[in-house]
Amino acid sequence: MSSFDPYLANKATAGFNTVFGQSPELVVRCPGRVNLIGEHTDYNNGFVLPIGLPFETVIAASPSLTNEMSIVSESFGSTTFSLDNDPMTTPDWGKFIHGVGSFMFNPESVHMGWNGYICSNIPSGANLSSSAALEVASGFVFKLVGAQETSLQELALIGKRVENELIGVSSGIMDQMACALSQDGSALFLDCLSLETSAVVIPSNAVTVIMDTGTRRELKSSSYNERARNCEQAVASLGVSSLREVSISDLDILRDPLAKRRAHHVVSENARVLNVVESFGENDCVTAGSIFNQSHLSLKEDYEVTGPALDRIVEIAVDAPGCFGARMTGGGFAGSAVALVSRDIVRDFCAFVEQNFVCPESQPAVTSTRIYPVEACAGVSIL
Repeated sequence: MSSFDPYLANKATAGFNTVFGQSPELVVRCPGRVNLIGEHTDYNNGFVLPIGLPFETVIAASPSLTNEMSIVSESFGSTTFSLDNDPMTTPDWGKFIHGVGSFMFNPESVHMGWNGYICSNIPSGANLSSSAALEVASGFVFKLVGAQETSLQELALIGKRVENELIGVSSGIMDQMACALSQDGSALFLDCLSLETSAVVIPSNAVTVIMDTGTRRELKSSSYNERARNCEQAVASLGVSSLREVSISDLDILRDPLAKRRAHHVVSENARVLNVVESFGENDCVTAGSIFNQSHLSLKEDYEVTGPALDRIVEIAVDAPGCFGARMTGGGFAGSAVALVSRDIVRDFCAFVEQNFVCPESQPAVTSTRIYPVEACAGVSIL
């Protein structure tokens, strides 16, 4: 099983010491997430069921005693900026941190700048929320440095603002809430309208397996935002505030076939989340797995966000030994799929998928295919 890298915090601490010549005053870690079910429902005020991952982003940091920021990433280089400036002036990955700090910054409070060194083992671009983990982890550092009373839910909302307002992705709140509030051993059932959460125990005979195809995409350059607009068109035609309010039969009045298919996915996916929660409560992995399969078909045919690599690896997974069900996860188009697998033969499942999956020529991989059995992990914390 994959587990938290015990050396990640030490690597970040050592990196900070090398760059800044002293030990960090604090070390924060934040997991990535994988969504078990409830795809493209969060920005439609629906239901989702993610888990925190044993892949994490770790930040070693110390206050700069000014509003100046100097940050080094083990993977992406360095960035410097001032919280007094517009975050849109900061390029690339630094904009995520600058954006969080800008939204949390209070000119009348103490200086909120800090120096930091970042290490992460969350696969970037794999639909496992590496950007949300960076947002929530950096927000937690800002909270500590600025001695703010900001709640974890508020940190998640700030991360969503960064994605929506600065990065330009019309995403919902799931990723940041999962990174902030996940619990060890349980899935996080999240109502994206009320933001109420509850822990859902995953049956003990089942293991979550992430299947990273090695293909990559950028949400902003994909058709992600177009899907959000399709849903907005359906909402306007139905005269409601969100698709959360409608049933499948309500969709009959939609005249635009594309908007109808998009809305059909969202409404039926909300029902699938509730049914998986019920199935987990009854330790019924067979039913839950079947619902996973239905979700992938809906994402492929109604929402059209899968792609050749995701379709192929799901096709292989559902035929693998011990698989209850499988589906793409995250924004889609490329990246990762998730499977619910019998714990007794999870090794056989992983070996089968590794041996049989080859990335389609029409969508070549940019990194190696990797199969990860994982257990649910807790959200952001200070080490």
